[in-house]
Amino acid sequence: MARDFQQMYREKLRTAEEAMKTVQSGDWLDYAMFNGKPVACDKALAARKDELSNIKINSAVTIPPVPEVIMKDPTGEVFTYNDQHFSALSRILQENCGGVFYIPTLYGESNINAVEHDKIGTQVRDYFIAQVTPMDKDGYFNWGLHNSCCYAQAVSGSHKQIVEVNENIPYCYGGNKERIHVSQVTYVVEGENPPLFELPVIEPNDVDRRIADHVMEYLRDGQCIQLGIGAMPNVLGKLIADSDLKDLSGWTEMLVDAYKNMLESGRMTGVKKIFDQGKINYTFALGSKELYQWMDHNPSIASCSVDYVNHPSQMAQIDNLVSINQALQIDIYGQVNAESSGFKQISGNGGMSDFVLGAYWSKGGRSFICLPSTHTKKDGTVISRIVPNFEIGSITTLSRQYVNFVVTEYGAVSLKTCPTWQRAEKLISIAHPDFRDDLIKAAEERKIWRRTNKIQ
Repeated sequence: MARDFQQMYREKLRTAEEAMKTVQSGDWLDYAMFNGKPVACDKALAARKDELSNIKINSAVTIPPVPEVIMKDPTGEVFTYNDQHFSALSRILQENCGGVFYIPTLYGESNINAVEHDKIGTQVRDYFIAQVTPMDKDGYFNWGLHNSCCYAQAVSGSHKQIVEVNENIPYCYGGNKERIHVSQVTYVVEGENPPLFELPVIEPNDVDRRIADHVMEYLRDGQCIQLGIGAMPNVLGKLIADSDLKDLSGWTEMLVDAYKNMLESGRMTGVKKIFDQGKINYTFALGSKELYQWMDHNPSIASCSVDYVNHPSQMAQIDNLVSINQALQIDIYGQVNAESSGFKQISGNGGMSDFVLGAYWSKGGRSFICLPSTHTKKDGTVISRIVPNFEIGSITTLSRQYVNFVVTEYGAVSLKTCPTWQRAEKLISIAHPDFRDDLIKAAEERKIWRRTNKIQ
């Protein structure tokens, strides 16, 4: 006999206040990442500040609205908020609040971390809370823009599962693990239907365009493209859309507006991909309102769990996978910093390591780390992003052995198999000319410079 899913829904329906009333001191909660972060439940939990203690919360890429647990407890007296990939908002919160911390992780391992507790010595979380679409006729809630590791966190990583319904979240086809059934959740909360956060549009500058032009020189028909976040990847997507490239595919952790442009231009057909042909695979999306509307019930894209999209062995099976990401700094040995400025956390590792490794193992694949050659500080001082060494506290996101191509506005160089002197020479050749002499002196001091080296 068929079960009445609407009846099940009604039995599990709670207000946010009722659901959060069950939280006890010492509990550990996982908030879904990105636009999946709960709003109504977060507000109801924050309202209990005076009656709780030692509440720990994990999330990632914290985007507006600002979590109420931080607003109501800026010193971190009760709520400790941990973010495994800093956003601009995360940085501001850590600078101004006492209870915000970074979690160093590899994004591609998120499912493992949620499931294999014995492996990493953690306990099952007390709660997992996520915003979802309204329930469909078959009793399923869809994660929408933030598949990521939600299913693993819900069914294996937590004792209690709370879904907070938001009618603004688009229904996104899988893929895999793109939904959860009403029978698998503890409570259903009908949320406040807040608007979804949209990425601010960053207009590309001349440097972004020159970097994109250098990457375009390496793109060929039939390749599978992964793009990261930022102005440069978006301008690259527009260049691809306006090019004569054909039969490209998409495989990316982050779906951005550039993919909409590439698909609608006819450049990204997906017919050359070995599996999931004709679809762009992704695990989360951040972009414009137009992107979110385009994603709703769109059969040309596939929402997938992060262990499916980001696993290097999976990527290695995709021929001609090209990974394109951005960094903050690179030293003359080839080490990449994509996440901190000294001790200040700026971003996170995310899936950079996953895609750099997976793309290189792909037959015909390659990876590109892109960065402007210089950075202008608030006081107007211009500094080189190619440096002799990172300052104390800065993080090495990629060890030098991982790095394939590095691109600035002055060109693209490959570091694979290069000895230290050749790495230094190649990197200095794409540094800003104003800093090349000092970088050469630094290379000489470190004994990684040959007398026969020449910089054009």
